[in-house]
Order: sequence, then C-alpha cells, then structure tokens
Amino acid sequence: QVQLVESGGGLVQPGGSLRLSCAASGRTFSSSTMGWFRQAPGKEREFVAATPWYDGSKHYADSVKGRFTISRDSAKNTVYLQMNSLKPEDTAVYYCAARAGLYDVPYQPTRYNYWGQGTQVTVSS
Repeated sequence: QVQLVESGGGLVQPGGSLRLSCAASGRTFSSSTMGWFRQAPGKEREFVAATPWYDGSKHYADSVKGRFTISRDSAKNTVYLQMNSLKPEDTAVYYCAARAGLYDVPYQPTRYNYWGQGTQVTVSS
C-alpha cells in the first residue's frame, strides 16, 4: 500500500516557477515508478512526467519538456516536479501517481494504482 500527499500548488504569473512535492508512505516507494499527471477542467487526465525506480531515467510530455523537471529523493520518500516558465495552459490540478514493481514507464493514468489527492496550479496574470 502506498499513500501519496501532494503539496506546493498555487497561483503564479506566466513565466513564473513552482515546485510540487509528493510525499509517499509505505515500503514500496523504492520499487515504484512515480509519475505526475494533470487534469484541466473539461479535459482528460494527461501525462506530465515520470521516473522509474530501476534506472533513474526521466520521461516528459512534449508540452513540458525543457521547462519541467522530475526528481526523487529516496531518503525522504518524496518525488518533486520543478515547473519553470509556466504558461496559462499549464493550469490544472496536478496529481502524483505510483505504480509498484513495474519495469516500465507508463504514460496512461490507468496503469498507475496509487494516486494523491491533487494540488491546484493556476497560471494567470
């Protein structure tokens, strides 16, 4: 069992930065692929970034590549999403997700079995 708690969302002006955190409880964090997804009003939940537990690679949606950075701190059981050069179209509820014991980096939200409650990110002047 993994419980995820996100924090760090808020209101930011275009071009600004935010760092989201996702604290995980449970013993499977070290063997879980961790992902960030987002969902804007009236839209489907979409992949943002992910990092697997087995090789340290980082994977990004084209829309955020070069602006967002995912990282994980195994000592703190926490995964981060650093978001720079934010745009109004980045406005959404951001969710942290985990999938344990998988040698893969899924982009589909249905392949993750643990989710946080979400944190709102609003980019507006």
